[in-house]
Amino acid sequence: MQRLTKAEEEVMQVIWRKERCLVSDILDEMEQKSGKRPPHSTISSIVRILEKKGFVGHKAYGRTYEYFPLVSKGDYSRRSLHKLVKDYFDGSVNKLVSFLVREEKLSPDELADLLDRLKEKE
Repeated sequence: MQRLTKAEEEVMQVIWRKERCLVSDILDEMEQKSGKRPPHSTISSIVRILEKKGFVGHKAYGRTYEYFPLVSKGDYSRRSLHKLVKDYFDGSVNKLVSFLVREEKLSPDELADLLDRLKEKE
């Protein structure tokens, strides 16, 4: 599975949330979120790129296209996380968790929850 650019991920987030949408729906949501409406041509181009990459499919209604995800958010998240661990933490989840604790991105309660989940798997 190919990696997505930041702009492609932003558009995919909208498509994942909506499940089925038009380019105008993506524009509306992006405008709501940022206060700025991106150009229609930019979002249309990104959606076409996502389609070429196999992330999005479409159904035509005349000249209007309704887009839907072909790759689930869960699958993309899983693969992205595995790649992050491999590329930045030498493939070690332990190093990732240590980093999160050290950077105070993981609270003691969250760490305790992780430990409980590990104990349940035993």
